[in-house]
Amino acid sequence: MIIILLLLLAYLIGSIPSGLWVGKLFYNVDIREHGSGNLGGTNTFRTLGKKAGLIVTIMDILKGTAATLLGSLAIFEAANIHPLILGIVAVVGHMYPIFAGFKGGKAVATSGGLLLGYNWPIFVILVIGFLVVLKLTKMVSLTSMILAIIALIYSVIYYFTVDKDWPLIIIVLLLGVFIFYRHRSNMKRIKAGTEPKVTWL
Repeated sequence: MIIILLLLLAYLIGSIPSGLWVGKLFYNVDIREHGSGNLGGTNTFRTLGKKAGLIVTIMDILKGTAATLLGSLAIFEAANIHPLILGIVAVVGHMYPIFAGFKGGKAVATSGGLLLGYNWPIFVILVIGFLVVLKLTKMVSLTSMILAIIALIYSVIYYFTVDKDWPLIIIVLLLGVFIFYRHRSNMKRIKAGTEPKVTWL
């Protein structure tokens, strides 16, 4: 029963539609009706500006972190559930949020939050990598997919050099599948040369 409650809470945390709520509460704008129509940080940046985009991105990251750490709370310790399971459930909630008609973001920021809660060095590496790769490509979508590959490489190296953490490899691989799947339309635009590019970096 405790495990079911934990999984439900993780999903509900992930389902918080940060972009939708920030847009409606502070800008009277439904970002689903603008830009890509996506609820994530990227479309928030494009639609509402840097401040809103940064706030939404941080909120989406923290959703993953909060869910991942949920099981470490004293009241839930008896459940003995792996934190990565809770994190991945939150990512699913972010992609298919019950609070926004099951149409959510593309899993990038919340996946990062999962890794922040579980293995913070990889999160730091990915943030640095994100800024560097985005500076070079100017495309958030392409950068996100490249980072998914970098995260997998890191998790494999970590397995052989630090700790044989096979659950991390499996979850990072799954996150990568999510990210590539959710960026299907972006890949088509990248191939066609029509993918929007950022101008703020």
